[in-house]
Amino acid sequence: MRVLVPAAGLAALLLFTASSSFAAPPAAAKGAPGTMVIVFKDGHRQSINLADIERVEYPAAETADSFGGSGPSRGRFIGKWDAGDGMGGTFTISLREDGDAMRSIGNVHGRWVYVDGEAQITWDDGAEDAIRRVGSRYQKFAYKAGRAFTGTPDNVTNARNTTQKPI
Repeated sequence: MRVLVPAAGLAALLLFTASSSFAAPPAAAKGAPGTMVIVFKDGHRQSINLADIERVEYPAAETADSFGGSGPSRGRFIGKWDAGDGMGGTFTISLREDGDAMRSIGNVHGRWVYVDGEAQITWDDGAEDAIRRVGSRYQKFAYKAGRAFTGTPDNVTNARNTTQKPI
């Protein structure tokens, strides 16, 4: 009988250990105010200070485009664009990878973001432009200050990326 007691105790210990390994993972540790915790598929966690984040981008669905390769993507918009000014002339819009933008008309600075497959540019003078793919080409949609990118544009002209090899 003495041999059965330690064996029963050992069996109970093994059963308890095995059942606890299948238990739900512990609740996520609460992040400090102003932080975000990312939980990866392998279970490890990374805490990020929200003050360090400029923006969060989600890639668009991959489809073939005229630059050969996969896109549309944010990288397709980086470079120098020739666009119409709405009065028969042309000007240049430069879009940098860091989000800076320059417009040759008036040498105006701005910022651009990639939203829903298009480049949305907000200029320091309040005007806004969007470069959108329409069919197999790109067009520039111009908006006066205070108009939304979804509203009626003030003018629509063709736009062409003149950079040798857009990303």
